Amino acid sequence: MRNRSSGQRMRPRVLTSIAAMAAVLAAASCGTSGGQPPADERTLTLAVQGAPNSFDPVELTDGTQAYVWSSVYDTLLRHDNTGELKPNAAKSWSYSDDRKTLTLKLQDGMTFSTGAPVDSAAVKATLERTMKEPGPNQFKLAAVESVETPDESTVVLNLEEPDAALLHAFTMAVGVIGDPKTLDSERTALNPVGSGAYVLDGSTVNASKYVLKKRDDYWNAKAYPFETVEIRVIKDRTATVNALQSGELSAASVETTQVDRLKGAGFDVKFIEAVAMGGLTLADRDGTRVKPLGDERVRRAINMAFDRNKIVKQLLRGAGKPTQQVFGPKGDAYDPALERTYAYDPAAAKKLMAEAGYPDGFEVHMPSLFFTKPFEPTIDQSLAEIGVEVTWDPTPPQNSVSAITSKKYGMFFSVEGVTSTPGEVQANLGSRNVFDSADPELTKLLAQVNAESDPAKAAELYKRINAFTVENAWFTPLFFSGRHWATDGSVEFLGDGSNVFSTIRTFGPTG
Repeated sequence: MRNRSSGQRMRPRVLTSIAAMAAVLAAASCGTSGGQPPADERTLTLAVQGAPNSFDPVELTDGTQAYVWSSVYDTLLRHDNTGELKPNAAKSWSYSDDRKTLTLKLQDGMTFSTGAPVDSAAVKATLERTMKEPGPNQFKLAAVESVETPDESTVVLNLEEPDAALLHAFTMAVGVIGDPKTLDSERTALNPVGSGAYVLDGSTVNASKYVLKKRDDYWNAKAYPFETVEIRVIKDRTATVNALQSGELSAASVETTQVDRLKGAGFDVKFIEAVAMGGLTLADRDGTRVKPLGDERVRRAINMAFDRNKIVKQLLRGAGKPTQQVFGPKGDAYDPALERTYAYDPAAAKKLMAEAGYPDGFEVHMPSLFFTKPFEPTIDQSLAEIGVEVTWDPTPPQNSVSAITSKKYGMFFSVEGVTSTPGEVQANLGSRNVFDSADPELTKLLAQVNAESDPAKAAELYKRINAFTVENAWFTPLFFSGRHWATDGSVEFLGDGSNVFSTIRTFGPTG
């Protein structure tokens, strides 16, 4: 399973907490009461719980930080609000027959905020810099051998082997286009020269408030109806709800406990059932660190130890759904039939443990991370029922990624954002495959899907990949967490959960 696009050693994505995934978003009310403001006065205000770590393309991370940087930078491609892959800065793309050459044709007339042209040289410079410099996105370009620019509007990527996740990557941080003249300058980290629809206003306060002004010369201005976007860093959920009710904000994601209150106050509420998946990664599948995990019967027993319905009801307060698969319910790999693979049955699980040679169970250490704490008592109790005793090792937030990649822990709890199926394959079988697990059947499936050009055939292969991970108990998925969007009528939330990438294009004015 050692192909570059899916199984190569990859630097993991930053793991996301439930709080971060339910990050507060909001849109400010515009104009006076009694009607919609003119289009040139429309303002959108969003709230996020964490500030962007940097605007340097090498350091960009996905999650709610992307509301800021995806407004400042264009990406080569995008997913629309129904999850369909669409042109963006690249107006078209095509593969060679062997899918080892990808050709992108750029839009005409694109410019940076300085007026300099956004051309193939800029794309090449940004991609090559991400390939060269260590960062959270470097591994997503592992299959790229070289980048060529036959002319100003054409970019050709030569791949060492086919990579089905590459187009998906170009809709996110890997796909941004930076200005070659300023990429290495100090300003890039805080106030970059951008290729996107907005520029940072002088009233921006780093780590507190980001004010974005729409560019008059942007090539696709009609796609962005808001003239001003203000993104506030608000960590307290109650403060965000108070701002929503006071009229400072016109839209926000809210907790389940606030839904009835807001509906009673006249807000519309839309529920997205799955924005993130939470569960255990049973990473040491060869039993090199935690010997019992090398036995499939033990991994299956762990899957049978959890009452997933109870977890959703009590810990998520009903805002989500139980699951036994790591692939999102809107994606090609998801198979409803797989949700019946493991019944909650501690007695049967204990029998499996005994058959595997562990009638008295075993001990295991897991990292206690900033987002695991609400789930630790439930995980402790569930695993104790089948004889597995968990010790949680306190881990500072800044060490979350290094703790998991150190191979110190044979299993760990994580929460990952739902994304497109190729991206989920790359994450689950790449960045979360910290012990380099391999299997001939899976290796073959991954090679086939990477080389497949027919979407229908690829979807069937993704389903088979999903079935392999479930039936062989590579993970113990527990839940999909959802999100409630409350809006006051002046702003509309446009998504249906098919695309949960943090872009302001998820919002639109109602008038």
